[in-house]
Amino acid sequence: MFFSLDGGDGTGKSTQAALFCQWLRQRGRDVVACRDPGSTPLGEAVRELVLHRNNLAIHRRSEMLLYMAARAQLVEEVIRPALESGKTVVSDRYLLSNIVYQGYAGGLDVDTLWQVGRVATAGLMPDLTIVLDMPAEAAAARLTRALDRMEQQGEAFRARVREGFLAEAARRPEQIAVVDAAGPIDKVQAEIRRLAARFLEARG
Repeated sequence: MFFSLDGGDGTGKSTQAALFCQWLRQRGRDVVACRDPGSTPLGEAVRELVLHRNNLAIHRRSEMLLYMAARAQLVEEVIRPALESGKTVVSDRYLLSNIVYQGYAGGLDVDTLWQVGRVATAGLMPDLTIVLDMPAEAAAARLTRALDRMEQQGEAFRARVREGFLAEAARRPEQIAVVDAAGPIDKVQAEIRRLAARFLEARG
């Protein structure tokens, strides 16, 4: 089983992913947690490049392809082997982030991004993507650390990111579920677990 957690910056993905993995392990599942981009040597190098090299000009299309390359490596090195050995994978972000950040917010064609994404992942998609949603301004206020390249792109960009996640969830309700991330951590986690439990029961 392959889950991904996604959403705008500041919505609590990393915290909720860690709690979700803990819950899955308590239910007897062998869990592999990963982050996109990252979790492989190539992925971590790309992560450093696209998120922290503020002095380097990166065209939006180049940015998209760098993320796709990191994801291709993540699939082949981590996700696919884990799934083939019967493990449950939880990824902090996946292809949907590319669609939203470089497509809806960045101006690239959304359908083309899905096509490139299917090539990069060899068609491997999450069984369920859970999008953590809250107003962009409130999410940004949670970011008290130094901002990375994507987080520095402004209020209008962040608003388009949120709109993109909600638009894709509306387009793909069978694969993408939205959770209100504005409440307490335990309440948000309870809703994630409820959705996942229902999904796991439906899949047997």
